[in-house]
Amino acid sequence: MTRRQYGASVRAVELKVATQSHAGHAVLTVSGEIDLYTAPRLQAEFTRLLETGPERVVIDMSGVEFCDSTGMNVLLSALKRLRERGGRLEVAAPRPAVRKILQVTGLDSVFTVHETVPAVDGG
Repeated sequence: MTRRQYGASVRAVELKVATQSHAGHAVLTVSGEIDLYTAPRLQAEFTRLLETGPERVVIDMSGVEFCDSTGMNVLLSALKRLRERGGRLEVAAPRPAVRKILQVTGLDSVFTVHETVPAVDGG
């Protein structure tokens, strides 16, 4: 007799975040899904990163499969904090689903959006 566990097919979505810094510039590479459950992890990483005082932060979203309004709010919060001290936050390589969210919400005109990830040591 085979037993089925309903709900067992629900996978745990993981958010992976890595940071690379050089001379006041940082690239935050994110992969997975950014939503209500994973956004606090991204928020914590931004908080840690911003304490180091970068002038420019590029968030590499090439590995982000999904981003809801919670995730967009984390990005906006980081943008605000960087701008308050003359810094900037840029979004790089968003997948089509994330790009569409940026376009529909008008955030593609708020963030500088790059097709590819710029060099971390670029100005």
